[in-house]
Amino acid sequence: MINPERLWNRLERLGEIGKAEGGGVIRLSFTKELREAKELVTSYMREAGLQVWEDEVGNLIGRKEGENPEASVVMTGSHIDSVFNGGNFDGPLGVLAAIEALQTMNEQGIETEHPIEVIAFTDEEGARFSFGMIGSRGVAGTLTEKDLEQRDKEGISIAEAMKANGLNPESIDRAARSPEQVKAYIELHIEQGKVLETQKLSAGIVTGIAGPLWQKIIIEGEAGHAGATPMVIRQDALAAAAKVMLAIETEASRNGTTVGTVGQLEVKPGGINIIPGRAEFTLDLRDTDEAVRDEVEKRIREQANDICEKQGVRLTIEDLQRVTPVPCAESVKKAVEEAFDIVGLEKAYLPSGAGHDGMQFMNLCPMGMIFIRSKDGISHDPAEWSSKDDCADGANILCQTLLTLAVQKVNETID
Repeated sequence: MINPERLWNRLERLGEIGKAEGGGVIRLSFTKELREAKELVTSYMREAGLQVWEDEVGNLIGRKEGENPEASVVMTGSHIDSVFNGGNFDGPLGVLAAIEALQTMNEQGIETEHPIEVIAFTDEEGARFSFGMIGSRGVAGTLTEKDLEQRDKEGISIAEAMKANGLNPESIDRAARSPEQVKAYIELHIEQGKVLETQKLSAGIVTGIAGPLWQKIIIEGEAGHAGATPMVIRQDALAAAAKVMLAIETEASRNGTTVGTVGQLEVKPGGINIIPGRAEFTLDLRDTDEAVRDEVEKRIREQANDICEKQGVRLTIEDLQRVTPVPCAESVKKAVEEAFDIVGLEKAYLPSGAGHDGMQFMNLCPMGMIFIRSKDGISHDPAEWSSKDDCADGANILCQTLLTLAVQKVNETID
């Protein structure tokens, strides 16, 4: 079993770096706070007996060699950057638990056929440049020089920030791995939801990562005086928008797996005594099954067209992004299931509604995830919290999963 006190102490120590006055932490990519965090994590990797380096996109990597160093690598990890005023567990748990797992293996003389690498990926959150998963895109070979043109609020591009941190933006292709080089990827993460807490379970097996479809929906009617325009002849853009939002709520609720969210709404002209002539709002539609998500989208579009035609208003729907959902590989899920049995925990299965670095690896290697319980489902907030026992359960499951995926060389479980 892993050392729960050591893992917890490291989580707390890392949580001190970038501590914000208003609560939580702020560790944005390519900043001095993230550099300090990397230095601390580097010290933990070295203490665990790992080979340590940074690749061409700034991913921090710690490697435990296998009996066959030429064998494909099993990757694990997460990220240590944060959103603004984020919590101490989203990302860091996956990195520090993986280090703890490998340190425990080394302390107990456990060897594996395949090498294992812990990776602290560069900028998963995208809080600084509004463009995330830079490190995992680099490993997957999908990061482009065009992507590096994204700029932060001060006008600094990703490429410029990389150069300031000693990296060469023209060398990002060297960070890419090939499918022959990687056997699997497994990540431990907090749930960021209430499913496990509701079921009174400390950990769960992720079935897949939902792909978000983001759209901007624009409805244009005719503004008019609120008191002088009879209801029967109005072309109220907001009234039509409200009916479309209700259709979104209804259709997204039908199958039990899709979720739909209207997160932004703008009404014009915006006067208390003026009929809205324009309503603009966003839709975030997610499911782990792309066909299911797209069928829900189709039904929403059909109803939106009908509603707007009856209301006498114009409808425009613009795609902002359309991300393919990524199912977790059966081979990795099986390894996680075996780990649950070894650790002695009840299994539960749930999807990830949030995006993670692992979704970048859909064409690189089999991918899987382990979730642990998140108190009140809170994440990306100073109140984000998971218990020491749940963190330990997750780390033990991760450790056993890594032993299975990397092919343990002794016929006994880790003590």
